[in-house]
Amino acid sequence: MGWLPTAPTLEGSRVRLEPLHPRHAADLAVAAEEDRATYACTWVPRADEVPHYIATRRGDAEEGTVAPYAQISPATGRAVGCTSFCAPRSWRSPERLDAVEVGWTWLGRSAQGTGINTEAKLLLFRQAFEGWAVRRVDLLTDARNTRSRAAMERVGAKHEGVLRGWGVSRVPGEEGRLRDTAVHAVLAEDWPGVRERLEKILSDRTTLTPPRRS
Repeated sequence: MGWLPTAPTLEGSRVRLEPLHPRHAADLAVAAEEDRATYACTWVPRADEVPHYIATRRGDAEEGTVAPYAQISPATGRAVGCTSFCAPRSWRSPERLDAVEVGWTWLGRSAQGTGINTEAKLLLFRQAFEGWAVRRVDLLTDARNTRSRAAMERVGAKHEGVLRGWGVSRVPGEEGRLRDTAVHAVLAEDWPGVRERLEKILSDRTTLTPPRRS
């Protein structure tokens, strides 16, 4: 077990990651209900659950186990989804963060496919590797979530295997059942290549497909 330092606001051209706050609730309630069929195996709160969701994530942040963010579209100023640093680990010393997971990520339907997810990963990885000097960033998902797994590999995370019965399923109707979890990761030595890859994807997208505005 490790701890997470206070996470700063992370600025990009397609997304701004702000520490999650009750002021984001109204926007997130709208985003969460846009098209729930797109979430597949990803758990996303219903509109009326968003205030409790925010309060829970902020409570975890006070304990140092999660650093939650609202994903803000600079084009509109609205919160369009969430993401987090979580599952911190330390092994070199109790004072040094060695590994962290990027998870609890979701975007409303109108923000999907706009480059927000790609740039958010660039900002989060940069903070982890260059800001906190971690050795490893994990990305985990339900093994059945082929869309999420493809997105992880697209941003340069390497698939390391599937852990059977690793966590609790978040699929509606599967409450209490265990899920198989696909594990992907980026190591510190991978980061320069991953950073270059992400920057190129974003550059190519800017040249070929201007950001969609909602």
